[in-house]
Amino acid sequence: MRKVAFLSMDSLEGYSCYDDLLIDPLKNLNWQADTVSWKSKNTNWKDYDCVIVRSTWDYQDSPKEFIEVLENIKTQTRLENNIEILKWNMDKKYLIDLEEKGVKIVTSIWKEKFNDTEVKHYFDLLNADEIIIKPTVSASAFNTFRINRSNLDTHISILDTIFSNTPFILQPFINNIIKEGEYSLFYFGGEFSHAILKTPKQNDFRVQEEHGGILKLVQPEEEMKKSAEKILKEIQTNLLYARIDFVRTNENDFALMELELIEPSLYFNMDPQSQQFFAEVFNKWMK
Repeated sequence: MRKVAFLSMDSLEGYSCYDDLLIDPLKNLNWQADTVSWKSKNTNWKDYDCVIVRSTWDYQDSPKEFIEVLENIKTQTRLENNIEILKWNMDKKYLIDLEEKGVKIVTSIWKEKFNDTEVKHYFDLLNADEIIIKPTVSASAFNTFRINRSNLDTHISILDTIFSNTPFILQPFINNIIKEGEYSLFYFGGEFSHAILKTPKQNDFRVQEEHGGILKLVQPEEEMKKSAEKILKEIQTNLLYARIDFVRTNENDFALMELELIEPSLYFNMDPQSQQFFAEVFNKWMK
């Protein structure tokens, strides 16, 4: 039986992870799947035919160490997705590259460090009464702030502490996140698998399950699928998995929120057929 490792964390307590749903479909295709922390010091990566980066949701705490681990794994076995695309996708500045290729993204301003004398101008620059501030390297809405003009002063101190030497991104808050939600489309081996709509709980704006987000399986609109497939085409590399997050704009089209190629939840719980589909795609991928 061949072996595959799902790269994860020391502990998934407090997180919702559904990769275990792949164990039986993979077993039926003669694959043993083990979940292994990326911080493991005694794992022989050569024991595995492939390592798939999955639930490494603490990598932003030690990104350099994380890259070193991936580089080490790559020298010993196959790594998916490939390391160059993983490194590119770790920093949200990849959105700049996609925008330059004609992909519509949420309007963004990029800053290397926080300056409290500038912050009041961000609202005018983005033509927004509410803005989102988040690190360019982050996961699970970590250190993500929704700020308006009236509560800005109460956030200055914490923003200065967090972003004094940390690059960050500023975006207008898109109210459709609350009104409608955020869409996620999932592709395995370049083929569409399923899609979900994530909506925040009442009085919140974060759509992740860990923050109370509500999930619903949906059929994506054709325009949304076309936008997703344009993005995949622009990347010009083969991807075992991709998650593409969209929000509907006021113009009734779709803007890219995130392109997740490194450690996204793939929500195998939302579509049982996706479990078998991923296993079959992976099995073909490794032949």
